[in-house]
Amino acid sequence: MTMQDNAVSDAIAVTVTFLEMAARPSHFPSLPHNKHIALMRARSVPLHFYKYLADRVGRKWHWVNILRTPDAELEAQLASPDRDIRVLYLDGCPAGFFDLNPQLPHVVDLAYFGLMEHAMGQGLGRWFLGAAIEAAWSHTPETVTVQTCTLDHPAALPLYQRMGFSPVGQQEEQVKVMTMAERCESVMR
Repeated sequence: MTMQDNAVSDAIAVTVTFLEMAARPSHFPSLPHNKHIALMRARSVPLHFYKYLADRVGRKWHWVNILRTPDAELEAQLASPDRDIRVLYLDGCPAGFFDLNPQLPHVVDLAYFGLMEHAMGQGLGRWFLGAAIEAAWSHTPETVTVQTCTLDHPAALPLYQRMGFSPVGQQEEQVKVMTMAERCESVMR
């Protein structure tokens, strides 16, 4: 096996689906009953905490781009006054997050959204996505965008569509797998 063959074997082919929502939903899912949950906006989020959230939510789904972003660049992105990051807590512990990124004057991108493994299967996903969509529309955009790929949870694309997003395009990409050593180095620096 050549070095080039090895590099190709460390990549996973994915189909990325781009979705848009052009109108604010008329209602949002209700808060789940009998759960001790809180959703808090994170202001001046420390880089190490943001990386922790991204790693814990995205590890299983190969979220690598965020962890490969140079620290100075990621810190600058997080310092943007328009950035809207909200952390979900379940029984007092972090359980997920979403990151809204107003990119253009009339577009808000749901850049990252997900639950940590211990929070899955508890009936939180639909409500949590509704909370993210409601927060996105609070910025008064004309369009809310999101993307998902074939590495994400199998329910992601159908859930986005049930919540009102419509696919507008697809693209084939390669995701370079991140080793555990690379992941640890990124999160710990």
